[in-house]
Amino acid sequence: MSNSFNDSSRGDERGHYSSQSHNFSENRAMGDAGQTNQFSANDHGWEDSHYNTIPSQPNGAYGGGSEWDVAANQQKTKAAQGAKGMGALAVAALMLCSAGIGGGVGAWVVHNSQSSAPADNALDKPAETRQVAAAEGSVEKVAQKVLPSVVSITTVSERGTASGSGSILSSDGLVLTNNHVVAGAGPDAHMEVLLSDGTTHPATLVAGDAATDIAVIRIEGVNGLRPISLGNSSQVQVGQEVVAVGSPLGLTSTVTQGIVSAKNRPVTAAGEDGQSSVIDAIQTDAAINPGNSGGALVDMEGNLIGVPSVIASNSEASEQAGSIGLGFAIPVNQARRIAEDLIDSGKARMPVIGAQIDSRPIARGALVREVTPDGPADKAGLKDGDLITKVDDRTLDNGVALIAAIRSHRIGDSVTLTVTDERGGNERTVDVTLVEAQD
Repeated sequence: MSNSFNDSSRGDERGHYSSQSHNFSENRAMGDAGQTNQFSANDHGWEDSHYNTIPSQPNGAYGGGSEWDVAANQQKTKAAQGAKGMGALAVAALMLCSAGIGGGVGAWVVHNSQSSAPADNALDKPAETRQVAAAEGSVEKVAQKVLPSVVSITTVSERGTASGSGSILSSDGLVLTNNHVVAGAGPDAHMEVLLSDGTTHPATLVAGDAATDIAVIRIEGVNGLRPISLGNSSQVQVGQEVVAVGSPLGLTSTVTQGIVSAKNRPVTAAGEDGQSSVIDAIQTDAAINPGNSGGALVDMEGNLIGVPSVIASNSEASEQAGSIGLGFAIPVNQARRIAEDLIDSGKARMPVIGAQIDSRPIARGALVREVTPDGPADKAGLKDGDLITKVDDRTLDNGVALIAAIRSHRIGDSVTLTVTDERGGNERTVDVTLVEAQD
């Protein structure tokens, strides 16, 4: 029997998807549950200094008794003077040994001190004051604008400790983040937010959605916060420069730079309890590491274009996962739409075409396994066994790509599907109006 999921069924969407989809189940860009991100001097993985042994000092080089025979009737004052003379000789010998090692240099300094101006020494000068302001469009300028709008989030529950990042949506404390960052924020959980000014505040979960991996929290008892500026992810271009801001490994207010490597990248990521999210992702090579989840991917004007959510890693152990230049962010247009639903109704509204799609790897597109009666696909004339190869002008590789493409739209949008029969013949196009998925 083939594995299939109905794009109108939320539970089916959280199932297992095609092996051809990009599935990074264990490499969420967040702090691992059960581990705190408080760092001591050694928690960063930097080794202790091993230069703890002070070299032993020479013993008795000049501290032994005199080897000279002193006459019994010699005056004590003369003996003392003789001993003092030997001490001076010993000190002179030590100084000569040092000069012997670098005597040429010493002689050069003495010579020039008598015939040249004093040496120019940077330590004698005051620090230079920077006169040039950060240029518009520079990473520095972007950081100045965005850092006050990005927070660090820590959630402590019975399941352990999870950490991530978030972007401020409102001056009174609404924050956009990933659902997997705050999924453990149950009734007994404690959530805390660290602002860029170093202050910490308690926070509560407004609502979250596992299928889209978007959540909204509220910081308690604050006002006057600086909301992030929301951009338009439909205008993102491959190759454009971007900046990622967040708290990787608990290192708050970290800024990294990169480019948009690809867009419309269908990615699946398995969360806790077997729940999976499907992301129509923006791919970037800006360094994204555990703890960046829920933070900000911004353009060079400081506008939010994506929410970092998933990273690919060569490591099989999630606690060791790190950036290899393959990070994925939820486009801000989708994140914004879901956040509005969560704030207004406490649940996300999902667009669907009304058909069950085969999740087996299909090289040429998404295979329709069953059409929902009287649904949009049925009304458009789709049949069981049809192969959907495009959504508008976007080519599909499999069923996951279809779901990701549909979720990038709003309920009520009309999309054009390119359809063939199962053998790849009789190509045609149909228009489908998206409707809300039913529980």
